Amino acid sequence: MSRVIHVAVGVVRRGDGKILIARRPKHLHMGGLWEFPGGKVEAGETVQQALSRELREEVAIEVQQLQPLVEIRHEYPEKSVLLDTWLVTAFSGEPEGCEGQETAWATVQGLENYQFPDANQAIIKAIQTVEN
Repeated sequence: MSRVIHVAVGVVRRGDGKILIARRPKHLHMGGLWEFPGGKVEAGETVQQALSRELREEVAIEVQQLQPLVEIRHEYPEKSVLLDTWLVTAFSGEPEGCEGQETAWATVQGLENYQFPDANQAIIKAIQTVEN
């Protein structure tokens, strides 16, 4: 049994309802696919602290308000991930790919036009449930 990697994931929604997505760099696991920004929860951090730090580092925004969305455990052949997913409902700053990654704003319906890792399908379903 592989160890579980705890990941804080942010579904960043702006006022018009569009969701921020980012393309994973080619050299990373699942490179080239789209994802919701976030990253590993480090020792001693809460999920909220990790998410705020990751969103600051990855897409240059400051989280102001967030609420839990869904927790997903997914088994890949090489690792297990726990995607601790939060809806970011208020933030400051204009998102940009600080690590050179492409970013886009997608409508909830438009998310299905992007290719995401398998583990993200349950996040997309949760977003659609919240929207309906």
